[in-house]
Amino acid sequence: MTTALEPALSVRQVLTLDRVLAGEPEVVAGAGQLDRPVRWVHVAEAPDVGVMLTGGEMVLTTGVLLAGDEEAQAEYIRSLHRAEAAAVVLGLGRAFPTPPDVMRRAAERCGLPMVVLHRPFPFAELTEEVQSRLVRRKFAAVSLSESVRTALTGLITAGAPLQRLLDEIAQHAGCPLVVTNLAHRVLATAGERPAVDDVLRDWERISRQAGGTEGDGWIRAELGGRGERWGRIVLCGYRGDTATGRLLADRAAEALVLHRMLGGTAHSWEEQSAQSLLTDLVSGVVPARQLLPRARAAGLPVNRRTFVPLVVRDGDPAQLDRVLRMLGLSGLVAELAEGATAVLLSLARDQDAQALTAHFATRLRSESGVRRTVVAAAEPRITWEEVPAGLREARHVADAVAQSATGLDLPAVVRLRDVHLRGLIRLLRDDPHVQAFAERELDGLLCGDRHAEQDLLPVLRTYLATGRNKSHTAQLHHVSRPALYRRLEAIEARLGVDLDDFEQAASVHIALLAHDAQQG
Repeated sequence: MTTALEPALSVRQVLTLDRVLAGEPEVVAGAGQLDRPVRWVHVAEAPDVGVMLTGGEMVLTTGVLLAGDEEAQAEYIRSLHRAEAAAVVLGLGRAFPTPPDVMRRAAERCGLPMVVLHRPFPFAELTEEVQSRLVRRKFAAVSLSESVRTALTGLITAGAPLQRLLDEIAQHAGCPLVVTNLAHRVLATAGERPAVDDVLRDWERISRQAGGTEGDGWIRAELGGRGERWGRIVLCGYRGDTATGRLLADRAAEALVLHRMLGGTAHSWEEQSAQSLLTDLVSGVVPARQLLPRARAAGLPVNRRTFVPLVVRDGDPAQLDRVLRMLGLSGLVAELAEGATAVLLSLARDQDAQALTAHFATRLRSESGVRRTVVAAAEPRITWEEVPAGLREARHVADAVAQSATGLDLPAVVRLRDVHLRGLIRLLRDDPHVQAFAERELDGLLCGDRHAEQDLLPVLRTYLATGRNKSHTAQLHHVSRPALYRRLEAIEARLGVDLDDFEQAASVHIALLAHDAQQG
C-alpha cells in the first residue's frame, strides 16, 4: 500500500492546465526553471510587489503600472527574484502588446521563469483552479499525516515490536527504509527483501550520499530529542513527491522516538539487528550470500577476513559485546536462544585466530567471574558461505557440553573434538536413521510409562555417564545399593539387554545420547 498525495504543482504543470492553455502561454525567459513548485498564485500590479511575497508564488500581472518605465520594469523582475517568486505571468494587451524586452532580459539574468499570455485571459479562472488544487493537497496532507500517526501510535500502545512499526511505515512509503545510528551502521530495515538487499549491497557509499542531500527519492529524518541526535531513518528510493516523503519520514521519526521512550533503546535495536542476522545465518533458510549486504551494513568487516563462529553458554550479550570492544575485536553478538549467545568474530587474515579466540574466552571468564563459562567454537572459516555451518557446529558443541553429566574438565575454548561421542551425536541428531535407532533401543523405557521415564531413565543416564559405576550412581540418586540393583534389573528387563555386556551397554548409551540430543 503506497500512500501518496496529489503531486505538488510546478510552474510547468500550471502551464498545461486547460484554462491556461486557452490564453496561449509562451515561456520567454527562465525555461530551465519550470519545475519550481508553486505554493500560491498572486495577482499584483504594484511595482513593489516583492515586499508582499513570502516565496513560491506565481505572480500574475498586466504590467499596466510599468508601461513606459524600463527601470521600473527591470526592478519589478529583480524584486520578484529577491522574494523567491516561482514565476511571473504577463498578460499581453494595452500596456504591453508584445513581450517587453527589458523584463525578458532581466528575468533571464535572474533565472526567473517569465510567461506571456497572447490572448486575453481572466486571471480569476487561473487563481481559482490553482488555489483549489493547492487547498485539496493541503487537506490531503493533513489527512495522510493523521492516518499514519494514528496507525503508528496504535501499534506502539499495543506493545508492537520495532519491526512491526517499520513494516507499517514501509507499507505506506512503498519503498525500502533503513534505520541507522550516527555512524551509518544499520540498526533495522523494512520493505521487500530484494529491494532492501539492493540498498544494503553498497550501503556505505550511498548512505553517506543520502546523509548529505535529498534527491532521487532518498529522504531522511533525524532521530533524537532534547537536543541529542542518536540516529536517522531513511526512505530509500521513494517514488512519490518529496513533500509527501518528508511527511512520512517525519511521522516515522516521531513514532520511533516514542517507541524508544517507552522502553526501546538504540542499543537494543543494534542487538535486534545482530540477532536477526545471526539467526538467519544459523537457520540456513536464507542463503549466506544474500545475507552478506546486511552483515556489511551492520558494520561487520567481510572482505578478506577470517570468521570465527562462537556460542557462549549462559553469557550476558552486553558483557560479551563489552569484552569484544575492550580487546578491539570486530564481531556481532546476539542471543540465539535462552542460555545460548552467538558471537561471530571477524579477524584480519594475518591474525592468529586460535590465540585471539582463547584470549577472548579467558578475558570473558575473568570479566564475568564465572570460571566455568563455556565458550564453544567452530574451526575458523575463510569464506562467508562457510559461516552458517560454523555457527551450527559451535551451537552443537555448546549444547553437547550443556547436556554432559560427567563434569568434563574443559579447555578455555571447547571444540567438536573435545566433546567426542556426545558431539558426534549432536551433529547427527536430526538423521532419521539415528532417530529410529534411539526409539528402537529405548522403546521399553519410552512407551508412555511415567514411572519408567521419571525414575528408571534418569538412573540409566547416570549409570552410563559414570562408566557403569554402581556405587557412584547410588550416591548421586540417594538410594541404597540393593535399591539400585532392583532398578537396573528393571531397566534390563524392559530393554531386553545385559548392561554388563560392553557392546550392549554402549549401544544403549549411544541411543540415550541421541534421545537426549533430540529432546534438547
